[in-house]
Amino acid sequence: MARFFDPPAPKPTLRRDKIDKTYKSMRLKVFLGSFLGYFAYYLVRKNLSVAAPDMISQGLLTKEGFGIAASAVSIAYAFSKFIMGSVSDRSDCRKFLVSGLVALSLVMIITGVIPYSATNVSLNVILMFIMMLIVGWLSGMGWPPCGRVMSHWFSQNERSFKMSLWNTSHTFGGGTMGILGSAGMAILASWGISQSWRGAFIFPSMVAIVIAIFCWLTLRDTPESCGLPAIEDYRHDYTGVKAEKGEEIKIPFKRLFVDYVFKNKMLWIIAIANAFVYLVRYGVGDWSPTYLQETGIMNGEESRIAFSLHNYAGVVGTIVCGLISTKWFKGRCAPANVLYMVLVLIGVLLYWQAGPVASYFVGIFGGDVAAATRTVVLVALIGIGFFIYGPVALIGIQALNLVPKNAAGTAAGFVGFFGYLLGDAILAKIVMGAIADSNLGWNATFWMFAIACVIATVLCATTWKQEKEDMIKNEIRNAKENEIKTK
Repeated sequence: MARFFDPPAPKPTLRRDKIDKTYKSMRLKVFLGSFLGYFAYYLVRKNLSVAAPDMISQGLLTKEGFGIAASAVSIAYAFSKFIMGSVSDRSDCRKFLVSGLVALSLVMIITGVIPYSATNVSLNVILMFIMMLIVGWLSGMGWPPCGRVMSHWFSQNERSFKMSLWNTSHTFGGGTMGILGSAGMAILASWGISQSWRGAFIFPSMVAIVIAIFCWLTLRDTPESCGLPAIEDYRHDYTGVKAEKGEEIKIPFKRLFVDYVFKNKMLWIIAIANAFVYLVRYGVGDWSPTYLQETGIMNGEESRIAFSLHNYAGVVGTIVCGLISTKWFKGRCAPANVLYMVLVLIGVLLYWQAGPVASYFVGIFGGDVAAATRTVVLVALIGIGFFIYGPVALIGIQALNLVPKNAAGTAAGFVGFFGYLLGDAILAKIVMGAIADSNLGWNATFWMFAIACVIATVLCATTWKQEKEDMIKNEIRNAKENEIKTK
C-alpha cells in the first residue's frame, strides 16, 4: 500500500515547441484540481458546527460537550497535518489527496447515520469525539499535497498571489458547507425526519465524493512527471530556498525535521502567531451559530446564513491580501499580516459590542434595536471573515518560502500543528466551550479574541525585518542564477 503513494518517476522532457502550451494547460488543471480538492475537504470537516445547535436543543449535546467533540477534529488534524506533511513530500499528490477525500467523506456519512442516545449525553460526546478524531486525521491529507502542488507548479515570485487565490478554496468550502448542510437538513425535514441535523453530515459528503472524481482527472504530481522542466527553469525564477545537492528529490528524514524545521527560528515565530490567528478564526466562526442562537440575536436559519457569509467574505479578503502582499510589498507577507490583524481586532470589538453600537445608532436615526443589532453583528462577522483569512493564507505562504519546495508539506504541517492544536482545539474549542458554559460566559471569550489579535499582530511584526532582508538576498541570487543560465 505504501508503494501506491510513491511519486511518479520523471518522464523524458517534451520537445521545446510543446513545453509552453503544455505547461500553461497543466498549470490550470492542477490549480483547479487542488482548489476544488481542498474546497471539498472543507465540505466534510466542520459539519458539526452546523448540526450542533439542533443537537443541543434536542438534548443530544451540551455546549461544553460540543466544544470537546469539536476539539477532536483539531487535535487529530494538528498531528495529522504535521505527519502527513512529511509523508506527502514523498508521495504522489493526486493519489494522496483523492484517497483522503473519499475516506473522509465516507466517515462523515457514517457520523450522520449513527443512532445517538436520547438519554445519555456523555455517551454521545464520546461517540462524536471518536468520529471527529477520525475526521481530523483524514483531514490532514488535504493541505500537504496541495502545498506540494503549489510549490512544484508555481515559482516563488508568483506564489503570494497564486496561493492567496488558491487559499480561498477553504473559505469557499466552509461557506458552501453551511449552505449544503442547511440544504441537507431541509431535505430530511421535508421527509418528516425529526433529526434533520443529520443532513448537515450526509449531503455535503455526497458532493465531496463527486468532486474527488474531478480531482483524480486533473491533478498531476510534478512538472517533471509530465515531461516538463522544473518550474524554476520554466519561469527563470531561482529565488526559492534550494535543497542541498543530492536532496532535490527526497530530503533525508532527519534533515527534513531537524535542519529545515526545528532549527528554523522564523518558522517557530510564525507558527506561534498562527496559533493565535486560528483562535480567532475558529473561535469566531465555529461558535457563531451557537452564540447567535443562544443569545437570541438570530434564529437558526439566520445564524447559518451569517456563518456562510462570514466564510465567503474571506474569499475576497484573501485575494485582496495576496494582491497587497504582491503589489505593495513585493511578495512579503509580514506587512500585510500586521495590517489585516489590526483590522480583525476592530471587527472583533464591533462583534462584541454589537448591542451598544446598535442602540447608539437607533438613538440617532431611530428604528428597531433588535434588527439593528443583527445588522451590526452581520457586518462584524463579514468584516472578521474578510480580514482573518488573509493572515491564514500568508502565514502558510511564509512557511513554504522558508524551506526548499520538497520540504513544503513538512513546513506547512509544522505551522498548522500550532494553529490547530493550540489555537483551535485547545483554545477555540475546549477552553471556549468551558468558559461559555461557566459563569464567565461569552464576554470572557471576546476578551480571548481581542488579546489573541494583539499577540498575533506583534509576532507577525517581528518577522518584518528578516523577511525583507531575505527578499533582498534572494533577488541578488536570482540575478546571478539567471546570468549563469543565459551564458
